[in-house]
Amino acid sequence: MKIGVLSLQGDFFEHEQTLARLKTQAIEVRRKEHFDGINGLIIPGGESTVFSILLKRQGLEVFLREKILGGLPVFGTCAGAIMLSKKIVNEKNFSPIGVLGIHVKRNSYGRQNESFETNLKVKGLKHEVKCFFIRAPEIVKVDKGVEVLARLENKPVLVKQGHIMASTFHTEIIGETAIHELFLKECEEFRAEKKFA
Repeated sequence: MKIGVLSLQGDFFEHEQTLARLKTQAIEVRRKEHFDGINGLIIPGGESTVFSILLKRQGLEVFLREKILGGLPVFGTCAGAIMLSKKIVNEKNFSPIGVLGIHVKRNSYGRQNESFETNLKVKGLKHEVKCFFIRAPEIVKVDKGVEVLARLENKPVLVKQGHIMASTFHTEIIGETAIHELFLKECEEFRAEKKFA
């Protein structure tokens, strides 16, 4: 199985390392042709404004939206969750991809030096997952059809809508693989559907 990692900016290398630990091939995605043959895509953490600029510059914004709406599984972490969201509150000059029914507020958990680590209960997992929040966005609204898989102080921090997953936290930088394993299950289903389509 091949999983694409959007590698325009951000902590894409850490996601590649996590996939390597799960014995899954990672493909760095920077152009349209890099989507050929992948069974899922990870949009890593980074700077969401820069992501938006680079996606447009590479001609990937509309292409990526079409791929996701066409069924390609996608997992966005932190800035990736912002990019996937339907709306960013209190923002007028930034347009997300808009494929996931959540409204987010950027940098809601504070500055870089206010980053913190915690353990979360995740729906479908028996053990708690170690998570790291770094200038994390806050999910302030969840639309109908979006499933909340984890909460922090009753606020959604991990959500799923069909084949789309998003977290406001990072696990890839601290060696945790459980969330990626959940995503790979989605990718396996997608691969099986394509094989028998």
